[in-house]
Amino acid sequence: MRAFALLAALALSTPVFAQAIVTSPAPERVAVTVYRNGDRGLEPMNLGWLGGYALVSETRRVRLPAGESELRFEGVTAGIVPQSAIITGLGEAVLEKNRDARLLSPGALLDAPLGERVHLRRTSKATGAVREQEAVVRATSDGVVLQTADGIEALRCTGLPETVTAREVPAGLSAKPTLSVRVRSPEPIERDVTLSYISNNFDWQADYIAELSPAGDGISLFAWMTLANGDQTGLEDAQTQAVAGKLNRERVWVNPGEAKAIRIQCWPQGTTSDLPPAEAIVVTGSRIAAAAPPPPPPPPPAAAAERGGGDDVALKAVEEKLGDVRLYRIPETVKVAAQSQKQVAMITQPAVKVESILRLRPDTGDFERPLERVLITRNRSAKGLGLPLPAGKVALFGRRDGHRILLGEGSIDDYAIGEKVQIPVATATGVLARQTMFRREEANVAPGYELVLTNDLSRPQTVEVEFPLEARPMGGRTLVKRDGWKLWRVTLPANGKATFKWHI
Repeated sequence: MRAFALLAALALSTPVFAQAIVTSPAPERVAVTVYRNGDRGLEPMNLGWLGGYALVSETRRVRLPAGESELRFEGVTAGIVPQSAIITGLGEAVLEKNRDARLLSPGALLDAPLGERVHLRRTSKATGAVREQEAVVRATSDGVVLQTADGIEALRCTGLPETVTAREVPAGLSAKPTLSVRVRSPEPIERDVTLSYISNNFDWQADYIAELSPAGDGISLFAWMTLANGDQTGLEDAQTQAVAGKLNRERVWVNPGEAKAIRIQCWPQGTTSDLPPAEAIVVTGSRIAAAAPPPPPPPPPAAAAERGGGDDVALKAVEEKLGDVRLYRIPETVKVAAQSQKQVAMITQPAVKVESILRLRPDTGDFERPLERVLITRNRSAKGLGLPLPAGKVALFGRRDGHRILLGEGSIDDYAIGEKVQIPVATATGVLARQTMFRREEANVAPGYELVLTNDLSRPQTVEVEFPLEARPMGGRTLVKRDGWKLWRVTLPANGKATFKWHI
């Protein structure tokens, strides 16, 4: 019994030390690899809802005391996937990881000192006199209730401008996204630590600028790499690269953090003149962002296309092969700012041989519509290409009297080397397709269709009509099969026409 009492006394006399908190406010070096949203297809990026992701690697200098401590990495991206985080440089010292979800917000700032004193400042509208007093926060759920020396009242219900201030940021609240880890070290250490993690809210695409040659048989092709960062955290002086290709990945939902709002609600008989009764004022970062949505992505600057070759482009992404995908590395560090886009030169091919055709894929039934202008080439060196082409938008320009004019806009899919490249760029004017249905002489058979193509232009036009595989030509004609279609290729003479009859 005496031994037990002695042990208890020793335990009570042993000082209890709080766990040390070590904060790394920002990385010293950052590298980011952006992966495209594989499900977006050729749709434009939406900065407010990006479906791609990024691999972020941060290098930080940390000092850890001996024993157990909490290491807080401040300034990580809000879209960080905590389970993907890898920390190298600490050996086996890491015990656990936590993504801090309690973010500093007006509501959280009032919730933390619940039952404690805050500072209340009021200004008279009539005289401008300022009155300052202490107050105790009694409730924050259905409006903010304060207790002062004058009694119990609700915030903003006196009719006077009021401000509540706290003495300090409450413990446990993060002003910016934070990843914390619990570590244990046998001795004090100081070393470089690398934090790598996957983050949502990123995406990228290629934006092409093409200029048609005067003869119409070639284009100069220039492409921007457009990087998009929809996160609230910007990446300063980042070694940046983008990966072209489709990787298997399921999107992981990430808790954006608890940023509680302030709800200010007055009684119906309140004296506030500028607030309707029972109106709720919600103050959150999401509401501020919703009030001023980000502008649409800017069009790719066209001036760089006039510079011709790639030698005079100051900053250009370098292509590298990475397994089954392609990697484009920016040779200099760049700033990938929060909730913004950045464009870097990526591809310059000054002499690409193309064929300009008109294309039609007719339905059954009657219709009258123009044809689609398509530029066709083969992704080979002999045609002026011979490199992987990431998907993106295309703006086609031409020259008229020495001035550049926009001929059309289209899109380009992912093309590997050797593939046939098709770039739809515009709806043709002057060439029209008109189809009418007619009854065939045979009994109990499907109707036939007469397709008439007319060309009002002063030069011949090459037209490719792609019929479904079940189509049957009439009048002794034959069709060849290509790429899952039956093809009728015809050259329309200037101011001429051509007719084709078919049935299913």
